[in-house]
Amino acid sequence: MKSTLALSFALLLAACSSAPPPADWKMNAVSLIEHFQARWLEGDGKTADLALDKARGEIAKTGRLDLLARAELAACGTRAAALDFAACDGYEKLANEAAANDIAYARFLAGDWRGLDTKLLPKHYADLVGAKDNAAANRAVDEIKDPLPRLIAAALLFKTSRAEPATLAGAVETASERGWRRPLLAWLNVELKRAQAAGDSGAVAHLQRRIDLITGATPAGK
Repeated sequence: MKSTLALSFALLLAACSSAPPPADWKMNAVSLIEHFQARWLEGDGKTADLALDKARGEIAKTGRLDLLARAELAACGTRAAALDFAACDGYEKLANEAAANDIAYARFLAGDWRGLDTKLLPKHYADLVGAKDNAAANRAVDEIKDPLPRLIAAALLFKTSRAEPATLAGAVETASERGWRRPLLAWLNVELKRAQAAGDSGAVAHLQRRIDLITGATPAGK
């Protein structure tokens, strides 16, 4: 899975365009982080965790604590896409070793946006962080083209009760189009709770059928 996620390890390859070829550990770490992301989003936590552990092992060969911090943030950002806002403990243990752009991204994930230098973040988050009001923030999310950063941005608005209905629906559509089972279930359950609160029995039934299909409660074709 290719992604422009802020910490998807593109920086590891920044020096790979010139001879000699990139070291094996760099290529392996990038591949394993991407494998973690794909498997975790698809709902295969066991395989995802194994890939992440292997990525840590590749980075450990270098003794680069800053890159290990970056890997932990990449994992936490991916989890946030599925509304998993657990503390990023792996990063916190390494925060003093993190590079400036990683510190900024950690603040972004934590919702600490006041005074945050958007130049240290990927460009697709600049309009979101700089939005003057909720409407502008929601428009900024919709304009993010890359699906994983779009889900992360939507999740952070949801976390702070700023996500509009269109943003929630867009998150469902994004996860569904990619076949990302874990975030799709998380966002569908958000929509289900909203429909239940609104007393919309038709929407509740429809959403529950979708959830049942994904979880296997209603086998396909039945």
